[in-house]
Amino acid sequence: MIFDDFAIKSLIRAIPDFPRQGNIFRDITPVFQSPKATRMVVDGLVQRYVESDFTHIGAIEARGFLLGSMVAYALNKPLVLFRKQGKLPDDVLSEPYDTGYEQSLLEVHKDVLCEGDKVLLIDDIIASGATFIAAASLIRRMGASVYEVAAIVDLPELEGSQRLQDAGIPSYSLTAFACDER
Repeated sequence: MIFDDFAIKSLIRAIPDFPRQGNIFRDITPVFQSPKATRMVVDGLVQRYVESDFTHIGAIEARGFLLGSMVAYALNKPLVLFRKQGKLPDDVLSEPYDTGYEQSLLEVHKDVLCEGDKVLLIDDIIASGATFIAAASLIRRMGASVYEVAAIVDLPELEGSQRLQDAGIPSYSLTAFACDER
């Protein structure tokens, strides 16, 4: 199945003033309500990474879990979960992050990666880049490296992909929206 940028963008809802006044939230849940769109998104990522040299897929809570688990299954790679504070039951590493509207801690089990592992990090959207950068820090603290960051949508005006680039982290998205684009 060929990826259709227009078809995917047409399903992503723009929710004004969420989670705070002035933001336009990009709601990807309609993509997952369409089996064809879901397959298109997953297949688009699988095709990009099928012959890539990485060892694990890292999925960021919560929408990244949906996408990451499907891609991990398709590529037969182990899945690493990056969660908000207090959600993992064993010994964890924590990393603070600030998205501009939320300060939080991202956590991962401290024994899930080791030196030499390469992680493809997946979430739904590249916005400020803060969560991806926190996950990358956790990955590096375990001696592993980030292969690339992947998302369905990039919001370039929020400069997350630029922050990732500045941090030496390559990024990829299937589509992008201007902040004012409906």
